[in-house]
Amino acid sequence: MLAFLPPALIARQRHVLALAMPIILSNISEPLLGAVDTAVVGQLPSPIHIGAVAIGATLFSFLFWGFGFLRMGTTGITAQAAGANNPRDLAAAFARPFLLALALSVPLLLLQGPIAWASLELFEASAPTEALAADYFTIRIWSAPAALANYVVLGWLLGTGRTGMVLLLQLLLNGANIVLDLIFVLQFDWGVAGVAWATVIAQYLAFAAGLLVIARAADMRAHNRRSLDLLDPAKLRRLLRINVDIFIRTVALLIAFTWFTVKATELGDLTLAANAVLYNIFGLLAYGLDGFAWAAEALVGRYVGARDRRRYREAIFDTTLWAVLLAGTASLAILVIGPALIDLMTVDPAIREAARDYLLWTAAVPIFGVWSFMLDGIYIGATRTGEMRNGMLISLAVYLGAVWALMPLWGNDGLWAALMLFFLVRALTLGYWLPRIERAIIDP
Repeated sequence: MLAFLPPALIARQRHVLALAMPIILSNISEPLLGAVDTAVVGQLPSPIHIGAVAIGATLFSFLFWGFGFLRMGTTGITAQAAGANNPRDLAAAFARPFLLALALSVPLLLLQGPIAWASLELFEASAPTEALAADYFTIRIWSAPAALANYVVLGWLLGTGRTGMVLLLQLLLNGANIVLDLIFVLQFDWGVAGVAWATVIAQYLAFAAGLLVIARAADMRAHNRRSLDLLDPAKLRRLLRINVDIFIRTVALLIAFTWFTVKATELGDLTLAANAVLYNIFGLLAYGLDGFAWAAEALVGRYVGARDRRRYREAIFDTTLWAVLLAGTASLAILVIGPALIDLMTVDPAIREAARDYLLWTAAVPIFGVWSFMLDGIYIGATRTGEMRNGMLISLAVYLGAVWALMPLWGNDGLWAALMLFFLVRALTLGYWLPRIERAIIDP
């Protein structure tokens, strides 16, 4: 089928797919774990167990997601060290953020009481459900060192292009979690605590396996703390700057998506439910776009590190091409099978009808969103996080203003239109600054 294309172009596309496909498969395994957690506690006699696990899992999703900068920052620095063919910097690209991850986990453990109290105050569950959720939190918080370190492991493996190993570690993490779920809950009858312990143990198993892989791949025995110069002030400042920029960007993104749900509550329970169904449909498809964005991080970082402008351009073209093709396919799929997916997700006739009314907006999300997804990947690979942070803050301000202006005029249509504008402004700001990256690359 591709025989008419130049062999070099075919090889590039195969390389992009080889990087992206394991990431996509790895991401798809995440919803499976949540479904198993729910199904396992669903075998227990009271609904409070499902509610407690749902609350606990939501809390940790938000808590740990905020530390996602450890993964993104590590990927860019690692890819550039790999591109520069510098084994010493490649080993340090793991060691520095790994130490940072361990340091950040300490306050989480020390302040777990106040964090649990403040987090559970956000929910209005029954007393028995909140008590079980508190038990879940008290156990799972001890996974923090491994969970944060696993972000660094993931970032380093992505930066070195070892996406197949990323998939294997993710399968180990989720597979062990599922098996331990079944043993602890159904065999040992530990209930919600069993689900939490399963997650804790699985996180440490995955971390141990990842550490062994990286120790061998980076040949850590050939380096020591002094040779890596882990406390080099300039490099520490760079690491902290990158991570702080990405953290601010992530918080702004979280505010935007949370505000979407908050404003939907003002439109009534029916609209809130319809938006939740539609948002979950897009969430499944976003895993594919993430795969190509993460591939862009690894390739762009490598060629920025190698100062290879030609291959940097090829990396942007190749990864974006596949992402746009996937986005277009996803949009068509939503239009064609969206009604059937809505029917699978809810049996309520009113919610089904309301969701169908706004299905076109959901189909537009991949088309509007793919550009900012890919640009994020490019900027992370190039470690140009300051521009990424500024672009997100500008986009958030425009989005909040658009919600304020459009919702009184168009209701839920105005809310969705503001979300499209948010994606568009992110793409425009990052696209405007994109030439800065290329100007910083010097051809060998």
